[in-house]
Amino acid sequence: MPNYPYDQLVLTPHVVDLSRSPLAGHFDAETYVLGAFNPGMTVLPNGNILLMVRVAEALRNPVRDGKVHAIRWERGAYVLDAWPLELADTADPRKFMLHGGGWKVMALTSLSWLLPVEMTPDGLEMVAIHYDKAIAPQGSYQCYGIEDARISRIENRYWMTTCSVSPERHSTTLYTSDNGLDWDFQGIVLDHQNKDMLLFEGLVDGKYWAQTRPLGDLYFAYPPGSEWRPGPSINLATSPDGLHWKPHIEPHIRPHAGTVATARMGGGAPPILTEIGGKRGWLSLWHGVEPKEIVGIYRTYWTLLDEADPTRALATSHTPLLEPDAELTRPLEDMLYLRDVVFTTGVIDAGDRFIIASGEADLACRVTHVPKEAFSE
Repeated sequence: MPNYPYDQLVLTPHVVDLSRSPLAGHFDAETYVLGAFNPGMTVLPNGNILLMVRVAEALRNPVRDGKVHAIRWERGAYVLDAWPLELADTADPRKFMLHGGGWKVMALTSLSWLLPVEMTPDGLEMVAIHYDKAIAPQGSYQCYGIEDARISRIENRYWMTTCSVSPERHSTTLYTSDNGLDWDFQGIVLDHQNKDMLLFEGLVDGKYWAQTRPLGDLYFAYPPGSEWRPGPSINLATSPDGLHWKPHIEPHIRPHAGTVATARMGGGAPPILTEIGGKRGWLSLWHGVEPKEIVGIYRTYWTLLDEADPTRALATSHTPLLEPDAELTRPLEDMLYLRDVVFTTGVIDAGDRFIIASGEADLACRVTHVPKEAFSE
């Protein structure tokens, strides 16, 4: 990966004041910030950048008295649940699997909420942390937390998709705002296990467009010799109002059979309208995952989609735009619980460069300035 002019961590778990957390005072157990990462990003009316940071708040000592504990929202309060250790597989530090259900059942080692952090226009320095504007669970459909905000500005209104987690469903929820700081909940827009919903920053032929990524435990095989690999892929959907979505009938961005680097993929930053190499279109930043151990290696790739027909790719690159950087997290070595992950969640066109926001190692927020000439097929 080339050296970019600015590529740094701009927010780490140390910055978050948990005395101002939505969870503070609800139960008698110490918590800590497992990660402050995967920030949605947009430009505020005053020109500053907003990072909507996912704060994963975890129990300091989840295992005690022969049980493993998790945090859950219930009727306006936060409570602790306990499961016998013999029923739990705790190999993945982000979650634990529960045996004996006949299918995969899991609980999380943390509960996530969203913290608005205002940055300078270059995204590199902090201006203010808006604890009073934090977004936390408000219903049983998100009792295990709200994750991974993606923000799009469409016709002078801010639209934010989030992933809400509960036993009821693993859904995409939508919030809207007139100023980027005060958000109104609009409800569930995609149902069970459809993650990484990204709204295009603008209408196409009068319609809202979005990238989605349905998940499942079963994928049907492509025929032998196919250029495609079965598994998670990025789909398209359209809507007349941004609330009611219809999946597009043709496939979108799929994993290539010739590489394991994108054996699993999903949307990264909401597509923005820009120009690259003399071609104008929607810039889509997405993640590809190479299998490795439990989590895999996450990298960021790009595709330029046709302005009038986003189903058509104008250009793409099989060389990663961003890769995990161990040097960035070296000062946080004692806090690392996984490695090899860069998860891009926002992009802003800043003239001669793009400002890109990512989560690094599910731990911290990373901002990278990428010159436009770095985009080559």
